[in-house]
Amino acid sequence: MAAFCQRPACDERADVNPECYSCRSEHLCGGTRKTQMKTELSYKIEALPGGWTGETLRQDSGWTMTWSAEELAGLDSALAHCAKRKLNWRDLTRENVPLNQALQEKLARIAHELEEGRGFVKVEGLQVARYSDDQLRLFWYGLGCHLGYPRFQDSRGQLMREIKDEGGDLGSRHGRIVTGGSGDEFLSSKARTYGPGKLRFHTDRCDVVGLLCLGQAKSGGLSRIASSIAVHNAILEQRPDLLDLLYRPYTRSRLGEEDGGEAATYDLPVFGLRNGKLTSHYSRTYIEAAQLQPGIAKLTPAQWKAIDLLAATAERLSYAMRLAPGDIQLLNSHVTYHAREAFEDAPAEGLTRRLLRLWLAMPNSRALPEDHRVLWGDVAAGTLRGGIGQEPIA
Repeated sequence: MAAFCQRPACDERADVNPECYSCRSEHLCGGTRKTQMKTELSYKIEALPGGWTGETLRQDSGWTMTWSAEELAGLDSALAHCAKRKLNWRDLTRENVPLNQALQEKLARIAHELEEGRGFVKVEGLQVARYSDDQLRLFWYGLGCHLGYPRFQDSRGQLMREIKDEGGDLGSRHGRIVTGGSGDEFLSSKARTYGPGKLRFHTDRCDVVGLLCLGQAKSGGLSRIASSIAVHNAILEQRPDLLDLLYRPYTRSRLGEEDGGEAATYDLPVFGLRNGKLTSHYSRTYIEAAQLQPGIAKLTPAQWKAIDLLAATAERLSYAMRLAPGDIQLLNSHVTYHAREAFEDAPAEGLTRRLLRLWLAMPNSRALPEDHRVLWGDVAAGTLRGGIGQEPIA
């Protein structure tokens, strides 16, 4: 169902369409009815199992999985298969990397938990010291091909990103805006991932984002996650008027996504509903970058207050975890926000934070509101969507 109601103008006797944020606004589809009608009915999302909080996760170990001996044997068999055929990780597909039954069943459980359960999974127990970097990339990308469909993470064909502190001039390599006469530098979201600084709560442009930890920093670098369902419902209870604004479009910049992206924008709400399922796409960096561009309407104080409340609520309800080498974290971007604390490496001591990231489209993904097509490309359930568009080859 489209985010804007396609019916004739509503009046005071008309039913509320719970998937149309226009129907919940102050002037409903051309009518004059006010916001007070059926607010909770229109907005309330079933809290469990996806509406967890940091407090409930501390009493729940069901989101952590480990590899069994049979599953690890299947991994070694798949790596031997790749070595025999001299396959590079970029050559891998679901068809040319066989997995044993145990691994297939584990991935099916993971996919179900991501879409129908808590919306995230942590898998422990891979001994990274047993494998070379090439083998770990083969394992991780091959696993991604069986779990979903890898999507591009930049405009130049990047399918796997190594997240680490690159150092140097990140803005010139990965995107920035230099503001006015002050010469201040505003870094793109991509540039920030390649530095050691704090990353604020955000979602990635994919159904599922996966991280394989290869090494950890000397200090810091904790991963923080928050349920966007829990955040949504908490805002509903506290400030339903601000939640209404989050169902309306915010202008975002494509800074760092493609060449010239700092001049390209699109409009998208933070929250959307379809078939009773929530989706949230939020990155304050992209919103702030758009506000630095000429010709873009300035956010109202209430709009800023709405995303301030979202960020504060995500922080309050979040859960922090430290990923150890070999740990895998998988997050459903539609229902989970993630953040990262600042970190400090100590290369001389062998303590360097390195993670391999995959973006996946999922065959069991949810349908999205029609107005999300501008970001996702396709909004039908289970389709190949998300990721970054590719530059044409000259």
